[in-house]
Amino acid sequence: QVQLVESGGGWVQAGGSLRLSCTASGRTFSDYSVGWFRQAPPGKEREFVATIGRSATDTDYAYSVKDRFTISRDNGKNTVFLQMNSLKPEDTALYYCAARAGGLVITTPYDYDFWGQGTQVTVSS
Repeated sequence: QVQLVESGGGWVQAGGSLRLSCTASGRTFSDYSVGWFRQAPPGKEREFVATIGRSATDTDYAYSVKDRFTISRDNGKNTVFLQMNSLKPEDTALYYCAARAGGLVITTPYDYDFWGQGTQVTVSS
């Protein structure tokens, strides 16, 4: 079992930056790949944002965030980060991190076993 807690969300003007953190407890975090997903409005299907495998060099991004967002991990701190730059109003959403056992980078939300509660990101124009 893995427990995930997201932090770092907030309000920012368009063009600004935020850094989200996903901190894990429970099992050996380095055994898990981690993804970030977002949901807006509530009830809509969660949209893939970025994912990182057990190796920090294995990453994948949604086309809409490529070159603006960067995912990274610090296994010593059991934390995965999502650095978000050049934010746009359409990035406004509830952001979730999720974990799955194994090292593959997976972009589909139903392949993830553990989820955090989410952190809200609001970008104003």
